[in-house]
Amino acid sequence: MSKTNRQISGHHADSLVFRRKVRRIWRIAASIILVLWTIWTLLDAFVIPRDIIHRSETNEIASGLSTSQTEDPGIADDAGDEENVLTEPVITDTSYEDGHISIQIRTMRRLDTDIYIADIVVDNPDLLQTALAGDAFGRNLTNTTSSIAEANNAVLAINGDYYGFRDAGYVMRGGYLYRDLAAYDQDQEDLCIMADGTLEILAEVDYSAQDMADMGARDIFSFGPGLLIDGEITVREGDEVERAQVTNPRTSIGQIAPLHYVFVVSDGRTEESVGLSLLELAQLMQDLGCTTAYNLDGGGSSTIWFNGRVLNKPTTFGEKITERSISDIVYIGE
Repeated sequence: MSKTNRQISGHHADSLVFRRKVRRIWRIAASIILVLWTIWTLLDAFVIPRDIIHRSETNEIASGLSTSQTEDPGIADDAGDEENVLTEPVITDTSYEDGHISIQIRTMRRLDTDIYIADIVVDNPDLLQTALAGDAFGRNLTNTTSSIAEANNAVLAINGDYYGFRDAGYVMRGGYLYRDLAAYDQDQEDLCIMADGTLEILAEVDYSAQDMADMGARDIFSFGPGLLIDGEITVREGDEVERAQVTNPRTSIGQIAPLHYVFVVSDGRTEESVGLSLLELAQLMQDLGCTTAYNLDGGGSSTIWFNGRVLNKPTTFGEKITERSISDIVYIGE
């Protein structure tokens, strides 16, 4: 081979090596970009707080909704109504009484599952309250049920609907409408806590969020499904929420009579407790005397907290007993 041909061949080989190096660098760069984009997407979806509305900013807007307690419950009115004087609470491990709130806690063993039941009677609808993690609405704002409860001086609390896990479904808290985008599920049923304390279950396909607000809703929860309407069970065997197992830890809220409520949380996914199906939960709420009952977020979110301690055994996978951080709670408190 001539010298010229050898030079050409050498240049061609060098060019091939260079192109291979460039392609390798581009593949590495593309892989790094893909990994970084994936990490950012996950952080944006599940970690980084977004679209935040502080609840303090909404208080003035929603303040006109409340139709009840406007004075300090510990001060009698000008007429000297002694019934309005706040008495010193009488508290035990299973009860709370203060003249405005009566709570009785009991544990039931049913269907190989430990179930925690709080029977609640209040004299004012404003004592059935809701709270948000960090006292703000937004994506990826979470805290445990116990932490949110303590921050709001609650007496009793259960987890709410974990609105932050979804980007659709109506969300109203304390009279302020945070999200009016309907859920993607056409069968979505919402729980409305009305200004007078009545619980109502309404379908998003039939009502807009503003319709519900105009009907007197103070709070709207978008999880479900409804379990009881007018005392009748509204779920069937095999019904289940998205991403759930057949039997799960469960959280439910029900109403027996005006200002008479029941909070129910069941354990599940452990060796001691199997958990409940939706139908089993509905049957339990019916047996407790509820006329209206609604399924809140369950699974690892299910938590009941009373007077400074978690009563149930919250778990996501059954291997570790620990609270999950969530978006919101329902609670009883002054």
